[in-house]
Amino acid sequence: MSASAETIYRAFVDPEAIVAWLPPTGMTARLDLFEARVGGSYRMELTYAQPEHAGLGKTSESSDVVQGQFVELVPGERVVQVVRFESADPAFAGAMKMTWSLAAVPGGTEVTIRCEDVPEGIRKEDHDVGLRSTLDNLATFVERR
Repeated sequence: MSASAETIYRAFVDPEAIVAWLPPTGMTARLDLFEARVGGSYRMELTYAQPEHAGLGKTSESSDVVQGQFVELVPGERVVQVVRFESADPAFAGAMKMTWSLAAVPGGTEVTIRCEDVPEGIRKEDHDVGLRSTLDNLATFVERR
């Protein structure tokens, strides 16, 4: 991404920014809680924008509700979160750890995501598509700043 690591980091800790770029294409987000500090938590509802996606959500037919906690916040370098999906289906239960790393490179910043303990109900192919979409959204968002 052509933006600085500091600009990208700010997009992770600003509630207005995160609802703009985090949802994968075809979804919207709403925050019910957002405390961007180590130990702070957030609650976000991701909703499918199109009715044809009904039945795809983990929390309801058209949405995913996630409870997250900020484990580590290193400005300009790293954001570590533990994310739990609200779901009655045990295949989607459990805590997933997401580590977003920011590294300065010529002309901008390289952003990488490492996900650990992804619930077994989330297919790798679907997860990869969602993460790529989110990264594209992040790039578009920060490069307009």
